[in-house]
Amino acid sequence: MKPLWGLSVLLLAGCTSTAPVPLEVRIPVAVPCRAPAVETPRFATAELRPADDLQSKVRALLAERQQHLAYEIRLRAALDACR
Repeated sequence: MKPLWGLSVLLLAGCTSTAPVPLEVRIPVAVPCRAPAVETPRFATAELRPADDLQSKVRALLAERQQHLAYEIRLRAALDACR
């Protein structure tokens, strides 16, 4: 009886189908951006007083323009890191 049982198990095992081949599908997944936070600089015109002379105000405005350009570069770099 045991040989018949073992033979039937082997015959039934031969009837099983082959394992399906896994199919790899690539789907884009949204990933949160991990860019470092860009700190807002203290702009030069924030320290101006109404009593300051015109030359000081113009120099502060020129300096602030450079600060804004540098700040924009850092913001764009952080944005590009997320793309």
